Order: sequence, then structure tokens, then C-alpha cells
Amino acid sequence: MRIPFRIAPSGSKPFDVVGFGLNSIDLVAVVAEHPSGNSKQRLQRFARLPGGQIATAMVTCARLGLRASYIGSFGDDDFGQLSRTSLTIEGVDVSGSRTVTGAANQFSIIVVDARSGERTVLWDRDPALTMDPSSLPLDAVTAARIVIVDCYETAAAAQVARVARNAGIPTVSDIERVRPGIADLLQNLDAIIMAEEFPAAFTGHDEAGRALQAIARDFRALRTPGFPVDCVDSTGAGDAFRGAFAAACLQRPHDDVETALSYANAVAALNCRALGARGGLPRAEEVEPLMSTRFQM
Repeated sequence: MRIPFRIAPSGSKPFDVVGFGLNSIDLVAVVAEHPSGNSKQRLQRFARLPGGQIATAMVTCARLGLRASYIGSFGDDDFGQLSRTSLTIEGVDVSGSRTVTGAANQFSIIVVDARSGERTVLWDRDPALTMDPSSLPLDAVTAARIVIVDCYETAAAAQVARVARNAGIPTVSDIERVRPGIADLLQNLDAIIMAEEFPAAFTGHDEAGRALQAIARDFRALRTPGFPVDCVDSTGAGDAFRGAFAAACLQRPHDDVETALSYANAVAALNCRALGARGGLPRAEEVEPLMSTRFQM
């Protein structure tokens, strides 16, 4: 099955990919084991690192050689400056973003279990960072060949996706959970990348195939196994996957969907090699050797 949407040719737009959604600063704490209630333990490691779903997806695209642009809101505090700088030093354009005076940037406290790399995320976001759909920089939205949105600011994300589709630009999503207005967002997406729990929560169908059929009529099941790596931290793996899927669609347009998904799996796996949402993000030349092992698995 080929990638089911048309993408403008390389060089036809100022950017290859534009992302709208969250950025964050992550306070990452590595512990020997996940803490139980009313307990104490010494940290094995602590770091302050950039993250956020769409910000990380855009850095993923930039690392893979694409021209990426981020649209979102930064606080005017130290975390906001750090988050903005973390994008610009990777070559991600932020001219479509804004800094909100008096607002604290989004941040997360992430507890990583050193045994498995699994993480627990605690987060906070200033309501002042929410972007009104009417204030979106629509010229920035249509400046790319493909658009990625998350689902946190659902109304604004739906507007971004709607504008992109009306301009003939394919849209890709990062859908974590059911939120008010989520149905409107889903109707304006070409590729819906969902959390495992979302289809059942959204449709009420526990059986995965039936739930997916209710969301997408043209449904075909494809299974692409993950790649084994020594996992240090799984934070950002999903964000890397979404950015890499967009990259595969842009850079490998003649691949089938299964190969594009395998490419995204490989990038996500490599990102788990180091601490933080972006700690292990690979360059393009690092992905192919891992991709070559997929037929040996």
C-alpha cells in the first residue's frame, strides 16, 4: 500500500514540514526503580532538557535533513528562552511562534526507571500559552509541504489542519486522548497517529479492529515491529516516531506505508539510546543501518 497522499515537490515551499503544538522543558530524574508511596531514594542522575511533542518532532525532522518550522507559544521565563533556543540551534524556524509576556513556559518532571527506561511524566502548562484559533499565523501554516499537529489545543490544531488541507497540504496528527472538539480535528487529518488507548476511548469499541474501522472507513491492518535497542529513556519516542513518519513521506515518497512506518520505528528506537526527549535523535545516516536489519528480525 503506497503512501496515500500527494506531497508538493521538494523546493516548492519555504519549509518541508511545519508543526503546531507543544514545547516543554523536561526536568528528568533517573531512579534505580520506580518509587513506591511514602518512600525515599537518591537520584542516579538529573538533567534539565528540552522536550514537548511537536517541538521534538520538528527537531527530529531537522536532524533527518528537512527544513522544519515550529508554531507554538513560549513563556517569557528562563524555561521559555531555553526551549526556543533548543529549536533554533537545531535549525528549526520559530518565526511563526510567539512569546507570551508574564507566562511561564510549559515544563515536565519526568521520572525514569533505570531498569527499563520507562518513564512517568508530571507536567504543568500556563493557560496563558493557549493560542486562539483566530490568531494563528496562517501564512506560516501553508509554508510547508506537510503539516503535523498535536491534540492539546484541539480547536487551534483543527484550524491549522483545516487550513493546510484546504491548501492541498497533507496533515499528520499526534492524538493522545479524547478532548472536546477532537472529532473536528480528526476530520481534517490525512494520517492519524494515535495512542494505543485512544481508539477504544473515542469509539467505545474495545476490539481494536472495530474501533479503528469506526474512525477510518478505509482500514487496513499493518504491523511493523519495533527495533531492539538498549533503552536508556523512552521519553520522546512517540514524538520522534511522528516526525520520522513525516520525514519518510517527504524523503521516501515511493516507499510503501509499511516501510515508512518501519523507518519511523527505527528513528524512535534510536532516540531511546540517551536521556531526554531528544537525547538519542539520530542523523539520517544512522537510520539506514538499523533499517537494514528489519528483514532479519
